Amino acid sequence: MGKTYERIDGRLRAFIEEQPLFFTGTAPLTEDGHVNISPKGRAGSLRVLDDRTVAYLDFGGSHAETIAHLRENGRITLMWCAFTGPPNIVRVHGTGVPVFRDDPRFPELVSGFGDADAPGLRAVIVVTAKLISDTCGFAVPFMDYREERTLHTDYFGRKSEEEFAAYCESKDHNGVSIDGLPALPLPLPPRDRSAASSA
Repeated sequence: MGKTYERIDGRLRAFIEEQPLFFTGTAPLTEDGHVNISPKGRAGSLRVLDDRTVAYLDFGGSHAETIAHLRENGRITLMWCAFTGPPNIVRVHGTGVPVFRDDPRFPELVSGFGDADAPGLRAVIVVTAKLISDTCGFAVPFMDYREERTLHTDYFGRKSEEEFAAYCESKDHNGVSIDGLPALPLPLPPRDRSAASSA
């Protein structure tokens, strides 16, 4: 039977941190807008900051729907499923904010991710929980984790900061969502590596 919680306690935190994959769900306010669900992985790219706050690294891609929805209305749900061990699904329902590369909070946030900070980083998404819930997950299949994909890091690792900024500008749905909402600020704010190293 599902339960709700006011905070991410030690048991929930351990479960969240053990999962190699999670999903984000966001939507625009307009009733005919497109709901977005995104899978997120990459080892170490999500952190539980405290008992009501989580953050994850947002890397470059061909769309920026989550960022657009957060900029418009802030609503977000994160979900983790147990693909091994006892069945369980955990959701964090809350509000999120994208912290972009020119935000004064960016260097300190990123420094906490260690080696997960990789080429192609656009923002840090910080989510404040309003409600935490878990459910049984009886219908979630067993799946074996094999290894991390390296394609993203390999691809963006070959690009300079200028080339990465140009890539973001070249993709139609980086600057605006598929519903026309403002998404990633373009031109992409430059990244101050010296601030990151001193944070």
